[in-house]
Amino acid sequence: MWWPPWLAACLAWGCVAALCGSRGLCLAPNASRPEPGQCPRRRGAADLCAWALSSDSLLDPFPVDVIQENYVRNVRNCIFSIVYPTPFKSRVRLVAVSKEVIENILDLDISIKGTSDFLEFVSGRKVILGSVPLAHRYGGHQFGTWAGQLGDGRAHLVGVYTNRHGERWELQLKGSGKTPYSRNGDGRAVLRSSVREFLCSEAMHYLGIPTSRAASLVVSDDDVWRDQFYNGNIKKERGAIVLRLAKSWFRIGSLEILAHSGELDLQRRLLDFIIQEHFPSIAVNDSNRYLEFFSTVVSETANLIALWMSVGFAHGVCNTDNFSLLSITIDYGPFGFMESYDPNFVPNTSDDERRYKIGNQANVGLFNLSKLLQALNPLLDPRQKQLTSQILEGYGERYYSRFTELFKAKLGLLGENENDNYLIAFLLKIMEDTKADFTMTFRELSEITEDQLRELHIPEEFWTLQDLSKHKLFSEWVIMYLLRLKHNKGDSDSKRRTRMTTVNPRYILRNWMAESAVQKSNLNDFSEVRLLEQVLQHPFQRQEAAERAGYSLRPPAWAKGLKVSCSS
Repeated sequence: MWWPPWLAACLAWGCVAALCGSRGLCLAPNASRPEPGQCPRRRGAADLCAWALSSDSLLDPFPVDVIQENYVRNVRNCIFSIVYPTPFKSRVRLVAVSKEVIENILDLDISIKGTSDFLEFVSGRKVILGSVPLAHRYGGHQFGTWAGQLGDGRAHLVGVYTNRHGERWELQLKGSGKTPYSRNGDGRAVLRSSVREFLCSEAMHYLGIPTSRAASLVVSDDDVWRDQFYNGNIKKERGAIVLRLAKSWFRIGSLEILAHSGELDLQRRLLDFIIQEHFPSIAVNDSNRYLEFFSTVVSETANLIALWMSVGFAHGVCNTDNFSLLSITIDYGPFGFMESYDPNFVPNTSDDERRYKIGNQANVGLFNLSKLLQALNPLLDPRQKQLTSQILEGYGERYYSRFTELFKAKLGLLGENENDNYLIAFLLKIMEDTKADFTMTFRELSEITEDQLRELHIPEEFWTLQDLSKHKLFSEWVIMYLLRLKHNKGDSDSKRRTRMTTVNPRYILRNWMAESAVQKSNLNDFSEVRLLEQVLQHPFQRQEAAERAGYSLRPPAWAKGLKVSCSS
């Protein structure tokens, strides 16, 4: 491939040392760059010199931005711009790390968190030898309207790591400074949003939802100014950076920008790369590969949104630039877990039109997939265009089928029954009327015995079911539910309850819990961040520390006024 002269000269000097200079963590003049997947590493390495990142797999297939300078501009004819993170000027402190990510994904020993090299790497001050920091160019439809070029405005992809399991992970710093895609932004993220992203991406993983992961969170004493609710009240906050990971950060907007710019050859190359790297069941030389790719994305997107709904998760900003082509949850911003059941729940106060309310997420998924198809159309022949349209038409059925499957599991229902959909809808209506807590309704149904339900003897600890029992139709629903449970062949009440507690969490990242952790963090008390991280690793198990903290009780009264916006 063709390289800009300045980059070609750098790459000719072993291990990208000319690019890294004193920024590199493990520079050695005679070092040679290992092949991806063959990095000299040992499990549980306690220093970063035993560890290697590479950017080759992303740089080799594509042209890079020919402009070296880091300033905001309209970028064309590339997938990435090479741009270094901007280090904080002040003291940086490590707030939290994910032990599982560090040890089981990145093959490092957790003791590495105490080293200066690790802190400098995760705060963007140094890069690992062999990697070239990148900012990704993409576009997107935001709140239903084409927004043009967007891109990584405050994120740097700092390398690709292939671990001992053969898994390929792309590491990205969020909040690490300006890039050519920063538009009017300062390239920074603030502590409150970074705490929320760190906690929620890990919480979603343990809930069984496909998601990006978070390895670490650092905070600085640098001043960052934000108008949190866009009301003219600008406040000083502290900058923070999350080191987050995903198998890929490509999103619908990655293809949209190329289609809108008429860069069809580059779009085809990117699409073939994505298929080859991340869709192994599709042959890259198959003439119908784009058809199969689209079919897979449609199916997996329906599955993802159904999973969101099963835990009451609202993303908050379901723009096409925030929808992964691998159908994982990415870009945590003004998200929220629904507390009182309400199909109109909107976590994002910036969403004035309520476009992304929780009850509309499936429809938004369809809209986003239609924009993906629109981007793919120039690469399809007439027959393929007709087939992809038919595939898109099947999205609703796929979503509804998966939604029903998940909610049947939440109610402990086995087998098939023609009244199951009605039973689910009946319960949701009662929950809506009584403003019952979504998470605890299903959890308490997982813990209460059939005898207690039959007699409508609801202990005080089941506070949500007590709320539900005030509805005039609750007893009628209980009769239908108990009758349906009798059709679970070979089942018992204890088996039902055990089964249901494995799919109905007792703990989720409620808004008040995240806010409490943020407020303490603002005072340099990170204890609740770490407590929540530990609790949310086991959301289905009753935990004494979580019970003492009130994480399964009614939300406190002060939490009703909490708001979250796009400002982060």
